[in-house]
Amino acid sequence: MSDITSLSLTKLVKNIKEKKLSSEDVTKAFIARSEKSKELNSYITEDFSNAIDKAKKFDEKPNLNLKLPGIPVAVKDLFCTKDIRTTAGSKILENFIPTYESTVTQNIWDAGAILLGKLNCDEFAMGSSNETSFFGNVLNPIDKGLVPGGSSGGSAAAVSGQLTPITIGTDTGGSIRQPASFTGTVGLKPTYGSCSRYGIVAFASSLDQAGPMSQNVEDCALLQEVISSYDIKDSTSIDFKRNEYSKELTKNIKGKKIGIPKEYRVEGMPKEIEELWKKGIEYAKDCGAEIIDISLPHTSYALPAYYIVAPAEASSNLARYDGVKYGFRAKGENLIDMYEKTRSQGFGDEVQRRIMIGTYVLSSGYYDAYYLKAQKVRKLIKNDFDEAYKKVDAILTPSTPSSAFKIGEKKNDPVSMYLNDIFTVPVNLAGLPAISIPAGHDAAGHPLGLQIIGKAFKEQEILNLAYAMEDKISFKNKITDWWIK
Repeated sequence: MSDITSLSLTKLVKNIKEKKLSSEDVTKAFIARSEKSKELNSYITEDFSNAIDKAKKFDEKPNLNLKLPGIPVAVKDLFCTKDIRTTAGSKILENFIPTYESTVTQNIWDAGAILLGKLNCDEFAMGSSNETSFFGNVLNPIDKGLVPGGSSGGSAAAVSGQLTPITIGTDTGGSIRQPASFTGTVGLKPTYGSCSRYGIVAFASSLDQAGPMSQNVEDCALLQEVISSYDIKDSTSIDFKRNEYSKELTKNIKGKKIGIPKEYRVEGMPKEIEELWKKGIEYAKDCGAEIIDISLPHTSYALPAYYIVAPAEASSNLARYDGVKYGFRAKGENLIDMYEKTRSQGFGDEVQRRIMIGTYVLSSGYYDAYYLKAQKVRKLIKNDFDEAYKKVDAILTPSTPSSAFKIGEKKNDPVSMYLNDIFTVPVNLAGLPAISIPAGHDAAGHPLGLQIIGKAFKEQEILNLAYAMEDKISFKNKITDWWIK
């Protein structure tokens, strides 16, 4: 049974459809491994007994036409799940039980999947290392001393450590792609509006986007096919013709033009990241793609613009957590005192920092100087991509400026932590799709990722490029199951 957890999603689906495995077999195998993997701290809430009951019911009346027939799946604890605790990694929502289901998770259950539980994440998705979670940091399955990335660190660790065959994360400034890179997994940030935000605990509404995380590109394509849908409950959801991503996957990328932006060669970038990028360019050439040098001149302004826009939206979104209607409530001498104590005790340091920044840049004296200017810069960044896509079909960059760093290494240096998103943030500001695929290792054997950025709604193109390059790279994750006693 232990071999079951090493199978890809596509193989699990095939085995269940051919009745070589039952949903109960698969579910029990992932639960057994998850129970031996408590040290990773990937889960916040487990729903194992319900999962086994649902798997048994599925096996009694199997619907083998479904895309995820009886497949057990754990999801990031930012997605509201009906009658199952949803915390967003925060004390303030420690005991919150939603009465409704997010559209993305509903799509997964409608495709036949079964909920295993909710995965750890940075508090309200604010962080790059999973160290801001109220429930403690997640350990990277690659190495006990490393962060798994953030904010979807629990999701990345769960896929990398084979505690779930696939999962979903959210990406506001790189929160799917960066942890995927740190754990040797695949993470796709879809076009803004491709996947519904209904039922996702909001961080920054104009940037947040749900996306799939998986062991390989084929699994990623299948999950994207399931979760991407138009939703009238989400005013930012976009109605466009969605591909059958997994069925339309091809390794034939001959003649595709791939841009290499000179601005992504940042000062102080480790030599191994530069070398990985060069290798990635060679892999793309080997697949028949044409390499073209391009410029994205406003790249250096992306990070400062992001850290004005995102906290501004966060300060607005998080105003609802005041201890009145739901969530944690502190005792106070009067209403104002209760508000202040609830928010100061309920939110962690990073969330408070971003609320303060956001409130400051939205205040009457600074709105024009900061927020309005950041929105103008955002438009210039989008224009850069629009210009580049007149010459190229996709853009290739490193996913992160380094491999996974040590737990605690950047915790007391917010600016250093924020710089970790330097290659991922421009994509969110422009609302584009991008995928991170594992492409090599550093000197210590830790994974490094490459990022492929696509045109809006062209997820199929970047999935195809990633699929072709994945074949050439033949990446193997170096995991020793050190956490299983």
